[in-house]
Amino acid sequence: MIGILIITHNNVGRALFDAATSVLGDCPMPVEILSVSQNCDPEERSRKAEAYLKKLNQQDGILVLTDMYGSTPSNIATKLASDNVTIITGINLPMLVRIMNYPKLSLEKLTNKAVSAGQTGVIIVEN
Repeated sequence: MIGILIITHNNVGRALFDAATSVLGDCPMPVEILSVSQNCDPEERSRKAEAYLKKLNQQDGILVLTDMYGSTPSNIATKLASDNVTIITGINLPMLVRIMNYPKLSLEKLTNKAVSAGQTGVIIVEN
């Protein structure tokens, strides 16, 4: 099973995770959430992210989700990149719900589902 690591500013990741589990009832895959505040020590947060990665690694890979490319959470996530770790920026609720709906997919297929849901979940609503 794929592990999920969410790295975001403040409590954005926790709020999205709570909303997704509220919609679905529970989360069928292992998840860790790392909050990064404005006054945090980025090196300490990087060490925590690495510890979460080791905890989540069940040989099937890890999907790391972060909120904004180029920001501190994204920079921490980028340091985790490897053959069995995929990083996606721009996490949103449709993306997270879709991921949780496909817990048995491979890392590559789950990544594609996540990006697709994240993109199609952004819609201009016209009246």
